[in-house]
Amino acid sequence: MVRHIVMWTLKEEVDGVPAKENAAKMKEMLEALNGRIDGLRHLEVSYDIVAAEPECHIVLCSEHDDVDALNHYQGHPEHQACVAFVKTVVTGRKALDYQV
Repeated sequence: MVRHIVMWTLKEEVDGVPAKENAAKMKEMLEALNGRIDGLRHLEVSYDIVAAEPECHIVLCSEHDDVDALNHYQGHPEHQACVAFVKTVVTGRKALDYQV
């Protein structure tokens, strides 16, 4: 199994929409991928960050069958639709993948 963790920092506002609303939209869009992509076991998103170093505003943790499943998820059209939105509202991204 491969675990995929992504941490983002958000722009304060995009087109009049505040960061907290964009974080909620990211969470809704990304968590909707559960059960829709082969090899994606589970995906969860939170913007209720207790502490982070370096700072982040939203975090994703997903589990995949293996590296091939992670690659499939990353290139999947439904995931890419999420990526298109995310790129418009974030200022930074950190990611980590590891085998369990």
